Amino acid sequence: MDESRPLMVQRLRKIEDLKKEGVNLFPNDVRVEKTSEDLVNRFGQATPDELKVVKESFSLAGRIMAMRDFGKAAFIHIQDRKGKIQVYVRSDRVGKKAYNLFGKMDIGDFIGITGTLFRTKTNELTLDAESIRLLTKSMRPLPEKWHGLRDVEIRYRQRYLDLLVNPKVREIFIKRTRIIQLIRQFLDARDFLEVETPMMQSIPGGATARPFKTYHNALDMDLYLRVAPELYLKRLVIGGLERVYEVNRNFRNEGISTQHNPEFTMLELYQSYATFEDLMALTEEMFCFIVGNVLGGLELEHQGERIDLSPPWKRLTIEEAIVQWGAVDHKALQDYDKALEYALGLGIPLERGIPHGKIVTEILGEIVEPNLIQPTFITHYPTDVSPLSRRNQAHPDLVDRFELFIGGKEVANGFSELNDPVDQRERFVKQLEQGDGGEMEGHRLDEDFLQALEYGMPPTAGEGIGVDRLVMLLTDSPSIREVILFPLLKPQRQ
Repeated sequence: MDESRPLMVQRLRKIEDLKKEGVNLFPNDVRVEKTSEDLVNRFGQATPDELKVVKESFSLAGRIMAMRDFGKAAFIHIQDRKGKIQVYVRSDRVGKKAYNLFGKMDIGDFIGITGTLFRTKTNELTLDAESIRLLTKSMRPLPEKWHGLRDVEIRYRQRYLDLLVNPKVREIFIKRTRIIQLIRQFLDARDFLEVETPMMQSIPGGATARPFKTYHNALDMDLYLRVAPELYLKRLVIGGLERVYEVNRNFRNEGISTQHNPEFTMLELYQSYATFEDLMALTEEMFCFIVGNVLGGLELEHQGERIDLSPPWKRLTIEEAIVQWGAVDHKALQDYDKALEYALGLGIPLERGIPHGKIVTEILGEIVEPNLIQPTFITHYPTDVSPLSRRNQAHPDLVDRFELFIGGKEVANGFSELNDPVDQRERFVKQLEQGDGGEMEGHRLDEDFLQALEYGMPPTAGEGIGVDRLVMLLTDSPSIREVILFPLLKPQRQ
């Protein structure tokens, strides 16, 4: 049984009474002059005597979040987009008719208030209402014990309530917006151009991931939601836009976990005449800029770990990292059979025939990544797991690539871009031959991209940064669902 049903019945009766009295339950002519924050910023430190000489009246609006009724007077708290403020409503000031109407208001209703300021005996800044007006009558009561709920799925399904009654959740999403603003500010100041690329693509490319498939009726063709914008952004570099970025939504038809949501946000950027080492320096600088502005310093706590983002950040090759954290010699990693044997000994389910580079990266994920709490760049990945990366000049079996780990999670992936169209074609063909176990539905050779590459792409470095994971880090959130307003959920059972 819905526990709120009896309260809803009471509210519906009030609504009918108000309608009979000719009260407009949903007016739309209110003009808000101030927010709660405006009043707190201006008068938060004012003494009671100082407030007495302020004759100015202030108008604001918000939702009733708490109410204490004393008969002919009441204290309420209203909440607007900037916070909360207390309001004192008394019959002899607002008038009997308005106070009778106020008596039919409930927690959750939106009201408009005009009044002057004073301090209560408990020294709380309070608006003494001169007038009060109903702006929206709520039918459903707010959850009374919201903070005690343990079913996080309810919080995600009814995010509007989560935001309404949980200030910490609201702060997460305010920070998220601020982080994205700072990303743009940082890149715009360095002559990067923000662009938009297609979210529906005829060939899903730019990452090894299973796409979502759809169909366009008018064109009679299959389309895919993008798994990454990479190949389109590179086309723009070829077209002369030497520094581009996109804050983009990507879609991958894969598993859901605390680190993965099928729809997620990435920052992807490309810089001509730069290398993966240049992007490591850029990333370090950008993260410090963002964190310093959001948190006021370069130290933070994430899931019980103290993280210091002060540069310079540690750099290790993938081989050095595995040797450091695993009981294995680097020569064993370079031998296919020994590397496979070592991986199987760690309990990693791999089959013979899997690319050597895949074995190495699986070992990295098992024994190294959880230990990378402090910011660390892992570099020089195997070529056979990096089909879009430039080969290392001295070691062609490796590529000029890095992944950035913070708090035990990958938050960025960048590399010097492969701009040799012959090598790129060979790697695409090899990738198709390997087949990826049938997971790459709809994956085929992107001849249009290869043709574009044949016109010539300047030496370029590119990078993708997980915005959701960056927000998780800066808000101490344990799950990606905490930083996505509406994460994907199964339909609710009726």
